[in-house]
Amino acid sequence: MQKKYIPVALLFALLLVFFAHFGARMNAVPTFTYADEQKKVYLTFDDGPSTRVTSAVLDVLKQENVKATFFIVSDRVAGREGVLKRIAAEGHTLGVHSKTHVYSQIYASDKAFLADVEACEKVIREVAGVTPRVYRFPGGGCLGSARRSKLLAARGYRVVRWNAVCGDEEMKNASADALAEKAKETSRGKANVVLLLHDSAPHGATAEALPAIIGYFRGQGYEFCAY
Repeated sequence: MQKKYIPVALLFALLLVFFAHFGARMNAVPTFTYADEQKKVYLTFDDGPSTRVTSAVLDVLKQENVKATFFIVSDRVAGREGVLKRIAAEGHTLGVHSKTHVYSQIYASDKAFLADVEACEKVIREVAGVTPRVYRFPGGGCLGSARRSKLLAARGYRVVRWNAVCGDEEMKNASADALAEKAKETSRGKANVVLLLHDSAPHGATAEALPAIIGYFRGQGYEFCAY
C-alpha cells in the first residue's frame, strides 16, 4: 500500500516546486527595455527665396547632406527663378507660405485666402515644376486658422507649424552664435523638432548659424527630415 502512494506524493511535491518558482515569476513586475525613440528634426525656412541668403543656406545644406523644407512667398520669386529651381533640383521640399505675406490681404476672407494659396502654388509649379503639398500660415495663422486648415486639407495640403525657433525674427540683429543657442534652447527635450528659420534677405546670420545648428542636432542623434 505504501508503494502505491509514493508516485502521488512525488507528483504533489513537484507541483509545489513548479508553482513556487513560476508563480513568483508571473507575479513579479515585468521589466521592459525600450529602444530610444527616434529623434527627428525638420529644418523649415520661411519667407524666401532671396538671392544671397537662400543660396548660402542651400550651400550649407548641400555640404552637410541635409534636406529641408522651404515655404515660399511667390511675389519674391521674380528674378530669383534659378534659386527656386535649385531648391527643387537639390531634393528639398517646396511649400506654400503666401503670395504677398500681407496679412490684411491674405486673411480678408476665405475666398481671398484660397486665392492667395492658389497664386503661390501656381508660381511654384510653373517655375520649379513641382506641385506643393505643404502649407505654413503667414504669422502663424489667424482666428480662422482651424476652419482654413480644413479648406487646405480638402485641397490636399498638410499644414506645418513649428515647435522651436532660432530667434531670427524675435531677436533683431542677433549673431549667428545667438541664433544657434536659441535653436538649442527651444528644441531641448523634444523628440520631434520642427525648427522655424528664415531665408529672406535680412537673415544672413541665419545662414551663418546653420552649420552649428546642424552640428548640434547631429551630435544629439537626430535624423534630418523634410516634408
